[in-house]
Amino acid sequence: MINQSKQQNFQKLQALLNELPWYVEEYINHKLRKLSTASLLNYCHDYKIFFNWMIHEQLWTGNMKDIPLERLEKLTVLEVEGFLNFLHYQLQNKELTVNRKLSALKSLFNYLQNIAETKDLKPYIQRNVMAKIEFNDIKESMETKANKMEGKILLGDEYERFRLFVAQEYGELHKNNKKVYNFYQLNKERDTAIISLILGSGLRLSELVGLDLEDIDFSKYTARVIRKGNKEQYVFFSQTAMDDLKEYLAVRESKYQIDKSIKALFVAAPMGPKGKTRRLTARSVEKLVEKYAKAFGKPSLSVHKLRHSFATRYHAEINDVPKLRRQLGHSSIQTTMIYTHIKNDDLKIAVDKMDMPKEFTE
Repeated sequence: MINQSKQQNFQKLQALLNELPWYVEEYINHKLRKLSTASLLNYCHDYKIFFNWMIHEQLWTGNMKDIPLERLEKLTVLEVEGFLNFLHYQLQNKELTVNRKLSALKSLFNYLQNIAETKDLKPYIQRNVMAKIEFNDIKESMETKANKMEGKILLGDEYERFRLFVAQEYGELHKNNKKVYNFYQLNKERDTAIISLILGSGLRLSELVGLDLEDIDFSKYTARVIRKGNKEQYVFFSQTAMDDLKEYLAVRESKYQIDKSIKALFVAAPMGPKGKTRRLTARSVEKLVEKYAKAFGKPSLSVHKLRHSFATRYHAEINDVPKLRRQLGHSSIQTTMIYTHIKNDDLKIAVDKMDMPKEFTE
């Protein structure tokens, strides 16, 4: 399975590491097997903000790349609190964002003190100031988070209405705009299949764009994906998603001039006289969802909100948090518990129930 987005993130990660001290690269390499490249890229952006702040505050004079371990070891609690205040008041980061950046720093410093060791088996730093810094107290309950989410996801009949809007009504809405209408006609089966697959499985954006043809098992209604932490998993999807997927595959080769070497499930049409068909990018999927969501009258919808929509409906129909946790690929059940605020034997039956009228599931 080729994941173009992951490869691009890895390249960006390597470029960013060239700007950072050597021990950051060592730490990132230590985490590379356990965390996604997207997460590690975010970590490095956070470290760059921190090191630039140190230079701006004259806690280090010189190049960011040359900040030594000894300087980190001598950081005071007041200095670190100053950085957190800078994030909150000057960069206007929310408390949750400040916590995330602090978590990245805590993880780096913990590595330097408790995991990394010199040739004579001594830790890189003896004193870890980050261990003394507390996270912001986030008092927002799961119920509050669920209430905030509720207005930004598909609920009730909106679920199928949005799918039908993408499949049919968007074209009717723009039939007098030849350019928009023709572009829609070219891509409507693909776009419907994308929306339907997210709504029928809860796949992440990276998982969706990483799919190859061979990853779809048409007999078992599963998609083989690489989840966070590089874990392979077979994820069930609904009958409706399968039907829309088959309609797209029936026109995929003829509409997109597919070369046999292209294994990607979702592709973009070639651009220009020498253009080649290529794997659809994550950004392209985000943009198409934004386009349909705005026209549908629900501009807050995003790929992630469609995933939330699946999870909310799944929980309402199935009410089985462990199954939902596995379907979504959450590492912690606490993450899944949010859907308990908005009893079948296997996931396949559970997902299929979402296709059935209410009277057949009671």
